[in-house]
Amino acid sequence: MNQTKAIFMRITVNRSRCIAAGQCVLKAPRVFDQDEQDGIVVLLSENPAPEFEASARLAARVCPSEAITVDDE
Repeated sequence: MNQTKAIFMRITVNRSRCIAAGQCVLKAPRVFDQDEQDGIVVLLSENPAPEFEASARLAARVCPSEAITVDDE
């Protein structure tokens, strides 16, 4: 019997490292937002739907402060 394990994306953000550049929101608005007070990243979805995974990965790559981590579980 061949069992396959589903792989899920898990995103974490380091709010203290964020510099509020907003690149994540521009690249993946369904996954990230910015705090209205200080512009710091707000994670909307720790485990985004498959259709948002590519944009979430792109957001992590373009983050100037490297405040976004993407792990596959």
